[in-house]
Amino acid sequence: MSELGLHGRVALVTGGSRGIGRAAAIALAGCGAEVAVNFRERTSDAREVCDEIRSIGGTPLLAQADVSRADDVARLVEYVERELGPVSILVNNAGITRPEPVECITEQSWDEVLAVNLKSVFLVTQAVLPAMRAARWGRIVNLSSVAAQTGGVVGPHYAASKAGVLGLTHSYASLLAKENITVNAIAPALIDTEMVRNNPRARPELIPLGRFGTAQEVAEVVVLLACNGYITGQTFNVNGGWCMS
Repeated sequence: MSELGLHGRVALVTGGSRGIGRAAAIALAGCGAEVAVNFRERTSDAREVCDEIRSIGGTPLLAQADVSRADDVARLVEYVERELGPVSILVNNAGITRPEPVECITEQSWDEVLAVNLKSVFLVTQAVLPAMRAARWGRIVNLSSVAAQTGGVVGPHYAASKAGVLGLTHSYASLLAKENITVNAIAPALIDTEMVRNNPRARPELIPLGRFGTAQEVAEVVVLLACNGYITGQTFNVNGGWCMS
């Protein structure tokens, strides 16, 4: 297979019903991948993503699961493998925000944010790794955030969860490189999604470029990392210049 296309590859996008996940699922399908669109609750949104993928000639799979739960993840991956085949491209995108003053963050809020944003990355990655290792081919893309680098505008629970994603990315990348499995992270900042629009502290003037980014601009990097076999262990900062490195 040419690295310029993804025909014959199966992609799983967690949190694929809206925002960055939606854009990534559609973009991967546009490159020829068969895409499992994971969602937790918003069935109608996920169906719309699948309809759009079909409209461009793709083969989508609606895949409901709470990826913060090990039993759901096991069921999810078994279902995708049965219906489409082994997962060779994983986009760990599922995430939540809880914008709240630091003095109002509860243990319950901390646990929920860490479970969805960080634990899910571990659970889903562990579940798809056996097939990737058997095939000696895999592409894993983890969605972090500028909050991992700067603290962001949501809160320390969110920043900690996204910083943990970078640690997981570096560890998996170093452990799996010799098996032709690449693992990279994307750290977006203030992408024009429902999550950002619902946060009153998220303002375009925080960005040097003066605007929110688009989900499509992030999806383009997802496709790059899915197609490229020589980039691993890296963090791509899609942030309009908020954090420069």
